[in-house]
Amino acid sequence: MVTYRDEVVVLRTHKLGEADRIVTMLSRRHGKVRAVAKGVRRTSSRFGARLEPFMVADVQLYQGRSLDIVQQAESLGSYGAAIAGDYDSYTAAHAMVETADRLGEAEATPQQYLLLVGGLRTLSQGGHAARSVLDSYLLRTMALSGWAPALDDCARCGAVGPHDWFVAQLGGSSCGNCAPAGSARILPDTRALLHALIAGEWQTVDAATDRTAAAASGLIAAYTQYHLERGIRSLSLVERVETHR
Repeated sequence: MVTYRDEVVVLRTHKLGEADRIVTMLSRRHGKVRAVAKGVRRTSSRFGARLEPFMVADVQLYQGRSLDIVQQAESLGSYGAAIAGDYDSYTAAHAMVETADRLGEAEATPQQYLLLVGGLRTLSQGGHAARSVLDSYLLRTMALSGWAPALDDCARCGAVGPHDWFVAQLGGSSCGNCAPAGSARILPDTRALLHALIAGEWQTVDAATDRTAAAASGLIAAYTQYHLERGIRSLSLVERVETHR
């Protein structure tokens, strides 16, 4: 029997049969893992609550042919309850774990694991706006995957910036010669906020106006979804919350 242990953050779960679940996890050392957690939907389950989305756990798994089997699970971070108690945090957390789930196997690194755990912990503590935590996570996870956006010099021709345009398809900041018609304009305050989000300069992030924060969020969402080559469904819920504020 081949078994192994790892630290994981639960990304999503699916029902299997009457009592089991398939759990998709981002692990610290083994990338993304899909495993069956047997009996966790029964009220007598010893570790069912430790394998819910947004939870961080130390798990022991048996290596199966197609799906691994969860044998043990010990809680390392119970962030789910605090996140679920605030709708903004809940939708932001869903967007974060969905983004992590979109990563390819080569990109599911220990650094990505630590980044996601840190983001969920920050959301659960409630010290910063949930959308700002999400935006910072999205920029950083793109950078770790090799897709850091250009924020000053032109992403296409390298012309020294800063420039007035931001084009997700070109890689970020774009000069007037490279930016196609209809490109998004990026104001100095928005560019400064993007720099602060990717650097984790929370004093600057928290001081940003709602208009600047909304402009930065739109650019980040477009950039992330373009480079992941698919939409992030949870982002539409986050954007709906922002619109109704």
